[in-house]
Amino acid sequence: MNRRGVLKLFSAGAVTALVGQVAWHVRDTAEPLLYEDIVTNPQEMARSIRYMTTRTPDSGALLDMFKAHKSQAMLAEVGREERYRQKMLNFEQAHQDDVFLADNQYQFVVSAFSRLGRLQTLVGHGNFNVIGFDEMLRLSVRYPVVGEFPPAEVAFLDELFSSSAKRYGFFGEKVINELTAQIPERERVKMPGTGHFLFKGDSLQVYSKLQKDLGQSVILTSGIRSVVKQTHLFLAKTIQAKGNLSLASRSLAPPGHSFHGVGDFDVGKVGLGASNFTDVFAETAEFQQLVDLGYVSMRYPKDNQLGVRYEPWHVKVVST
Repeated sequence: MNRRGVLKLFSAGAVTALVGQVAWHVRDTAEPLLYEDIVTNPQEMARSIRYMTTRTPDSGALLDMFKAHKSQAMLAEVGREERYRQKMLNFEQAHQDDVFLADNQYQFVVSAFSRLGRLQTLVGHGNFNVIGFDEMLRLSVRYPVVGEFPPAEVAFLDELFSSSAKRYGFFGEKVINELTAQIPERERVKMPGTGHFLFKGDSLQVYSKLQKDLGQSVILTSGIRSVVKQTHLFLAKTIQAKGNLSLASRSLAPPGHSFHGVGDFDVGKVGLGASNFTDVFAETAEFQQLVDLGYVSMRYPKDNQLGVRYEPWHVKVVST
């Protein structure tokens, strides 16, 4: 690029417009570098400046512009982090950049949630935790009390599962990639007195050892959750949030993203009730014992960057 081209490229307006795009070539190999890479990496910044100063006598003006835009980028990042922090501190409140369902989709949330609720009553709350999508559809056809899922409702549930949760602020890993994924009976065991299932193997071993070490004051509060179960819970949160997907996902992983579907589980203090799913649990002696004995490796710790509130009750079993 000649001198005239360089000066045109780095006019103040042009630089602003090029944020997030290829800004210049930093090596003789003409390898492109992203603006974000430059302003956040001092070595790349210095190399870029050295390269440009050999090609234009106006390097001082260029450097001043570069520093100004670096400062703007840093301030923008600080602002982003503060907005994120406020969201996590006030996870049950709506925020300005939250993403809502379209009006024509909200009706499917309500109708599907109601139909799933009737199915849960039919099969029982415990069995509903492990029911698969195909079985859900078959039972809805077989039992009029549930009612067959209309094609538009099925399509909505498919889209909810398949679409990227990142678009509304959930950045956790997707651990189940098939809507019709099943949990074979041979791989699970129902835990007496809880209404919940655990996976055989690591999950069952961890929970059994946990109970042995801590006694009967700690109980399983949520075990395996199939895609169907997680969908029902997420729809409930979405209704509570009046269609605000971002708000819903701050409290509950969207379908396909819950580690309950692959091995993790929740525990609580006997007698604490719904408070087991709040920060109150972190103040109990039982929680401190879990920490001291090494059971709690936080899936969603404080200040996590996944768009999820703090969950001290969640026992991480799956390594990822």
